[in-house]
Amino acid sequence: MIHTQNEGIYHALLAQLDKLERHNRQGSYKTRQRYYEAMQRFCRFLADVYHLQKLANISGKHLVAYVRHLQENGKAASTIKTELAAIRFWHDKLGEAKYKLPSNGDLSDQAPLERRKLQGTDRHWTPEQFTAFTSACREEGREDYAAIATLTFYVGLRIHEACRLDTAAVEAWERSGLLTVKGKGGRVRSVPVTAAAAKQALRERKAAVRRGHKLFVPDDVATDAYIYDFQAFLRAHRPDQGTNPRPLTHHGMRHSYAARQYREALDGGATEYRAKLDVSHLLGHGRADVTDVYLASEKPENQ
Repeated sequence: MIHTQNEGIYHALLAQLDKLERHNRQGSYKTRQRYYEAMQRFCRFLADVYHLQKLANISGKHLVAYVRHLQENGKAASTIKTELAAIRFWHDKLGEAKYKLPSNGDLSDQAPLERRKLQGTDRHWTPEQFTAFTSACREEGREDYAAIATLTFYVGLRIHEACRLDTAAVEAWERSGLLTVKGKGGRVRSVPVTAAAAKQALRERKAAVRRGHKLFVPDDVATDAYIYDFQAFLRAHRPDQGTNPRPLTHHGMRHSYAARQYREALDGGATEYRAKLDVSHLLGHGRADVTDVYLASEKPENQ
């Protein structure tokens, strides 16, 4: 079930979507279901960010903002294209649509949908950039944001994984030394927490909330809304991108973690393949070659 900060607007949009769904017979059941769920997510975004009350008023600016939102949350280009296909599918069913939606090609200037290359793009954060951001978080009284960044930079957690953590997860880590998280596709993995800063972040967050509650997301706030606010804060306070080809993103902290783990594995005597495979598992993937996406900062310029 999708939760939103603007339940009234969201349910109004959902009622319009349900009306379209009742009269639609196009596509297989599986496709219609997948597209319906994707449009639900878009409706939540429209309600929270734009307070948009009519699907007929969707325009290109909403698609651009949504693509950027998905990209900042680490969604792959293929996933984003599927989300856009779903939006256009239902938009075409509207008889009174006010605007014509742009194609993926038309979106390319403002929100390009790049193919994900195994060679990867250098997105890593330097320790100095990480320290600058966490300092900005603390200056603004957002110890929770600083802790999320710390768990990504030192433990490799996705933002959704960090936001799912509760006090029980910390208690289990204190007993076993491994932090168990639920990642993409429901895949569960356990990762070691070795950095003192990450250990401190977990303990401080556990002490800051009541037992049995999430470490970061308050009970009365939707997880997606909390993540959106975090990403907005990061955009407003992120450090200079330095040598990176693009502005820094939260996902780039996972690149830093991957590069550090890869170097440590090689220094420990692992083969290149073994090092990449181990890092892949730490990141919540299952193939060694996927790690190449995260290791662009480790590639010599002439390679």
